[in-house]
Amino acid sequence: MAVPTFVDRVVLHVVGGRGGHGVASVHREKFKPLAGPDGGNGGHGGDVTLRVDPDVMTLVDYHHESTRRATNGKQGQGDHRAGANGASIVLSVPDGTIVSTLEGDVLADLVGAGTELVVAAGGRGGLGNAALASKSRKAPGFALLGEAGDERTIVLELKVVADVGLVGYPSAGKSSLVAAISRARPKIADYPFTTLVPSLGVVTAGEMTYTVADVPGLIEGASDGRGLGHDFLRHIERCAAVLHVIDCATIEPGRDPLSDLDAMEGELHAYGGLDDRPRLVALNKIDVPDARDLAEMVRPDLEERGYQVFSISAASHEGLRELTFALGMLVAESRVAPADVVPTRIVLRPTGDNDSEFSIREVEGRWHVRGEKPQRWIKQTDFGNDEAVGYLADRLNRIGIEQQLLRLGARVGDDVVIGDDDNAVVFEFDPGVEAGAETLMSRRGQDPRLEGR
Repeated sequence: MAVPTFVDRVVLHVVGGRGGHGVASVHREKFKPLAGPDGGNGGHGGDVTLRVDPDVMTLVDYHHESTRRATNGKQGQGDHRAGANGASIVLSVPDGTIVSTLEGDVLADLVGAGTELVVAAGGRGGLGNAALASKSRKAPGFALLGEAGDERTIVLELKVVADVGLVGYPSAGKSSLVAAISRARPKIADYPFTTLVPSLGVVTAGEMTYTVADVPGLIEGASDGRGLGHDFLRHIERCAAVLHVIDCATIEPGRDPLSDLDAMEGELHAYGGLDDRPRLVALNKIDVPDARDLAEMVRPDLEERGYQVFSISAASHEGLRELTFALGMLVAESRVAPADVVPTRIVLRPTGDNDSEFSIREVEGRWHVRGEKPQRWIKQTDFGNDEAVGYLADRLNRIGIEQQLLRLGARVGDDVVIGDDDNAVVFEFDPGVEAGAETLMSRRGQDPRLEGR
C-alpha cells in the first residue's frame, strides 16, 4: 500500500494530562508528633498545543499517529513537596491550518509562524491538606483530587498560504512554471495528473517577493468531486490573485484556450469565494510554433474579456519576467489594502447563557445543577473521605446552591444531580445536612452524618 507524503486533512484525538492528586499528610518530628498539615499539592497535567511551524508543509505525521496525549502531573508528597507538573506537548502544523470540530464548527484559523492554540488543557493538580488549612479547619484530614485533562477530537485542515494560485488543466505546465519562476522543484512529467500535491514556490520580482501555489488535478467537474482538483481547491482560497495557465499546445480533441478558460472559471465560480480575486492569463508553451500562433490568435479575445494576457514558455523562460512583475504588482496592491482579520478563537468550550456560577433546572423530578465550579469541585472530591464530602458541601452552599434550590421549591429528599449525565453525583436534598453524597453507582446513605436524619 502506498504511503502518503502529503496529507491536508486529518482527524486528531488529543488528551491533556491529568492533574496529580494532593496529599493529606501531618508533619511529625521528635517531641512534636502532630506539628500540623504538610501535604503538598499535585502537579498540573500537561497541555496539548498546536503551533505553526513554517518548515512544516503537511499534516502527514498526524495521519500516521492520530492520538496525542500529554503527560500526567505527579501526586504531592509530605513535607510540603508539590508534585511535578506533567510535560506539555507541542504539535507543529503548517501555516494556514484550520482547526474544527467533527461537526464542522471552526475553532481557530492558525496563520503566521509561531501562532499557538491550546487544544487540550491539562487538568489542575489537587490541593494538599496544607493548602486547605484555615482557622476553622486547622488540620484537614483530606486533600483534593487532581482533575482530568481535556479530551476532544478535532479536525485539522490545511489551506496553503500563498499569494498567487495557479489553476489550469493537468499538463498545462503549472508545475513547470513554478519551477521556472522559483527555486521549487516539483515532479514534472508529460501526462495528466502528474502533480498529486500542491507545489509552493517563492518568486522574487525586483524588490517584491511572493509565493505561488499550483493547484493540481483541476478538471471540469472538480467542484462536484470529479478528479483531484476538488481536494485542492481550498488551497487557493487565501490567494490574492489567480493565474490561469493555459496549454496552447494541447492535442486533446475538443480543447482550445477559450474553452479551457471557461471551464476553469466555471469550476472556480461553482466552488465559491474566489470571484473577487484579480485574474491573469498565461498562454503557455509558445516555444512550440503552432502554440505561438494559437496564442496570438486568441489573445485579442481574452483581452476583450478584460484579462491581462501574457504569452510565455516555461521551457524557454520567454515572457516570464513580465509575468512575474505583473503578479508582483497585484500582490503588492493586496498587501496595501486592509485585510479581513480572522480572529483566532481560543475558547473551545462555550459558556452558558448567563454569567452566573451555576444554573439549576428540574427534569423529571430531579434538580440538575450545572456550572463550571460545582462540576469541577465534584471531580476534585474523594467521596470515600467523609471530611472531604463535608468540605464539598460547604463549598456548594457558599455559592448559594442550597438557597436557590429552596427558592425553586425543592423538598427534603429530592434528588440533586451535579455533573454530566454519564458521570454525575446525586445528593439527597436536606438543607439541614452539610453533606450526603454518593455516586450514581453507589448505595445511598454512606455518610454517617445522615444517620438519624
